[in-house]
Amino acid sequence: MSYEESKKLVYKGLVLLAVVTLIEVFFSLLGKGHVIESLGDITWLGYLIGLILIALSLYKAYYIIYEFMHMRYEVKGLALSVLLPTVLLIWAIIAFFQEGTSWKNRRQQIEEKDKQELKEDKAKEELEGLRNEETIEFEYRG
Repeated sequence: MSYEESKKLVYKGLVLLAVVTLIEVFFSLLGKGHVIESLGDITWLGYLIGLILIALSLYKAYYIIYEFMHMRYEVKGLALSVLLPTVLLIWAIIAFFQEGTSWKNRRQQIEEKDKQELKEDKAKEELEGLRNEETIEFEYRG
């Protein structure tokens, strides 16, 4: 490619990425109810817009990798060697979120059990205190 052709390709890519980004911003504002207020209360629309944003972001990532990182011009094996770790990274992020949620839920259970144990310990201390008072009274009387 000549220098002028390369420049046109870069500008085309920048315009494409800018348009996709503007579309993402519009959908984000739409989903939060900033464009049409009544749409902010619809739950399923939020999920749909989330999926649209994920798809657009993946498209931008694909375009950047294949055009600006020149993966389009490489052999298939090299392209796959870059994309496979990316898929594993996405899997790892999902796994970390699942693990974090599990820890959060477990932490709530642990806090509830700790409160229950504190109540049981206080009850035991009160019972011990009553037994000690009875022992002291018994020794004093007799």
